[in-house]
Amino acid sequence: MNFFTITRGDLDGFFGLMVDNLIQLLVLSALCIGVCGFPLAFVTSVVLPGAAVSLLVGNVFYAWQAWKLGQRTHRTDVTAIPYGINTVSLFAFVFFVMFPTYQATGDYVAAWKAGLLVSFVSGCIEVIGSFVAAKIRKYTPRAALLSALAGIAITFISMDFLLRTFERPIIAFIPLGVILLQYFGKVRFPFGIPGGLLSVILGILLSYLSSFWGDPIYQPGAIENGLTTLGIYFPQLSISPLLETLTYANIKAYFSIILPMGVFNVIGSLQNIESAEASGDSFDTKTSLLVNGLGTLAGTAFGSPFPTTIYIGHPGWKALGAKHSYSVLSGIFMTIVSLFGLMGLIQALIPVEAGMAIVLWIGIVITSQAFQAIPRHHSPAVVVGLLPAFAGWAVLIIQNVFIFLDGKLQATLQEIGAKQSIHFSLADLPPHLPFLPYALSGVLALSQGFLITSMVWSAMVVFILEREWIRAAIWALIAAVLSLVGWIHAYELQGNAILNRFTEIASFDFPIAYFSLATLFLLIQLLNNSKENQDTLGH
Repeated sequence: MNFFTITRGDLDGFFGLMVDNLIQLLVLSALCIGVCGFPLAFVTSVVLPGAAVSLLVGNVFYAWQAWKLGQRTHRTDVTAIPYGINTVSLFAFVFFVMFPTYQATGDYVAAWKAGLLVSFVSGCIEVIGSFVAAKIRKYTPRAALLSALAGIAITFISMDFLLRTFERPIIAFIPLGVILLQYFGKVRFPFGIPGGLLSVILGILLSYLSSFWGDPIYQPGAIENGLTTLGIYFPQLSISPLLETLTYANIKAYFSIILPMGVFNVIGSLQNIESAEASGDSFDTKTSLLVNGLGTLAGTAFGSPFPTTIYIGHPGWKALGAKHSYSVLSGIFMTIVSLFGLMGLIQALIPVEAGMAIVLWIGIVITSQAFQAIPRHHSPAVVVGLLPAFAGWAVLIIQNVFIFLDGKLQATLQEIGAKQSIHFSLADLPPHLPFLPYALSGVLALSQGFLITSMVWSAMVVFILEREWIRAAIWALIAAVLSLVGWIHAYELQGNAILNRFTEIASFDFPIAYFSLATLFLLIQLLNNSKENQDTLGH
């Protein structure tokens, strides 16, 4: 297959990955402007062109990597690893680094420089992690790696877009039906039109018609506003601003955010590589992760404060029939959008509702894979591995409700001219208050570092199922150490912010609990050995 061959599946994959990447750029633009005070012109001329550099570097490499694997193995069905802006780091860096810096200084440039710093160090962690990740992959059960991804897929991807679908069913059901018909029902549409393209076209058409039943998607003036940012914006080298803020004091100040995010990025990317292998495409772990880190560093060098990552979703793109060209098309498209200031116009023309059916389907496929690509008797381990992601998703909902209510309270106090300061904050709740009707402290603890928690518990269950008590104990001891230093379960509430408590000793509760669990597993091992010795003597 020629490198520049574009298949029908590549077109479907391109529309899905394009929508996914567009959503990330739309979100980061909104957060930079609304939360960190960036002028629209600065986002358009500096941040987005920098992000385009990282997206182009990664997407072209992973396409080439897939093409080379196909050439080497004489296959035409190899699918490139999807790649884009890291959503988790995006929110963490905005709310825990850039926004506090902007609040403290009132200077959006200072907030941008702080973002460059944490993105740069995160990229360095990704590069270093690429040399040790293969060892982690070797000793971690597949169920543990895939269940963590499935947890993200079923909550942050599937549930998010499913709720949006049921929010506007007249618009969203038909595009979703098209996707389900083509990829589950194997239906071929007239004139050979790809299901992904047809789904987006119908979504745009229905969005346009939504004004007729009183629920308009398109807002007046949106297209005109989008046209104001059109132009040519070349990436700007940002090494000097990065070096100005690259000090030991600054790194230390943000290290509690940088290190967990960097490690989570490495582990998440590692899980996605395992997911690709489970689908039949085996890529070199070190090279894949190394380029991921280099992509982040390239974007940072040109002004993007947001790391990139290997995306969840390879089995979904493979099921679409996407090969390698969908990745190239996505990289080129996002580069054109960023360099020519097209983001505002595209946001006005293609609403999220028009493309979310593809992303919802991707989430369904990833969750299915976690059960299909493992030994059947390991499925309970996958179920256990799903649960921490539900806690992460629940915390996001609870936190946003509190932020919304506090905002309403402040507006009301301002209207009545109240002088006293009253806030509606998570931090004011007792730690063991049953809430909605769940134990809030339990939900918060389970949500912190949920990717790693998912791996740990899923791995423990796999080895319990296999009656390998020593290995189960080792995973419990790993969790004891991780919880001791705050990589999992540790948190601190400041108002409505949930901060990671990465420190020398974050708490004793979870380390003692995990150590007790490890001791239990080792006792079972000793009892089994004793019983086996007695049986041998009896014979």
